[in-house]
Amino acid sequence: MVQTAFDESERRKWAGQADAYAASFAKLCAYPVPGLLDTAGVREGVRVLDVGTGTGTAAAVACDRGAKVTAVDAEPGMVAQAALAAPEADVQLAALPCLPFPDDEFDAVVGNFVLNHVGRPREALRELRRVTRPGGRIAVTIWAVPTAAGQALLGRAVQAAGVTRPAHLPALAPEDDFPRTEQGFAALLGEAGLTDVLCDTLTWDHRTTLEEWWSGPAAGVATIGQIVTSQDPVVVAEIKDHFESLCAEFAGPGGVLALPHAALMAHGQA
Repeated sequence: MVQTAFDESERRKWAGQADAYAASFAKLCAYPVPGLLDTAGVREGVRVLDVGTGTGTAAAVACDRGAKVTAVDAEPGMVAQAALAAPEADVQLAALPCLPFPDDEFDAVVGNFVLNHVGRPREALRELRRVTRPGGRIAVTIWAVPTAAGQALLGRAVQAAGVTRPAHLPALAPEDDFPRTEQGFAALLGEAGLTDVLCDTLTWDHRTTLEEWWSGPAAGVATIGQIVTSQDPVVVAEIKDHFESLCAEFAGPGGVLALPHAALMAHGQA
């Protein structure tokens, strides 16, 4: 299948970012993993695919549960990190919406925030359904919209500096997008042919430091990082100044930030 402009942008965006991601946003993204594996029925002996494994957090926890784990990611650096984090897993380089597996290969499939990074989410979900045996479970997460206050922090700093999204970072095509709500996400799974679909909102406070939270965008991680690093040094410094001022809203004892986040977790049966 031909990659969309959004897919191509995502490949460029994440190239070489595994270490910077591991030091910043990976800790945030780890929060839903236990619940994600629970809803997918991941336990001893289950054949599970972790798609978009990133640094391998879900794959490692699934291995700890005694599951037979396969994990894939589109970025070679992430594959290397995941292989270290989950040495018992079969970790491969692969990208949605075309996976190198036969039909009905897995008992369960999980995708932790991977659907945020694909150009055709419906096709991606159909592919996950294809590789899941009939009756198997698929569980996926995305970020909710509107964003929670902690998640919006970096974007507010960018906006306060008068910066807009650069043209080289395309948004998802309107015909491929969907409402990032419980109802919208559940409907997306239904359109892909999943049954018994449920979707819940997860909320939590991510605890971090000002330095750690800034390190991600400063290194160019994710869309927000690409926006920041595409600016000239004067503007980057202005964004950071706004960021530091806004952090006061979330600072607690010892300067630890408590950043409210919200995600959607949906699951269904193949």
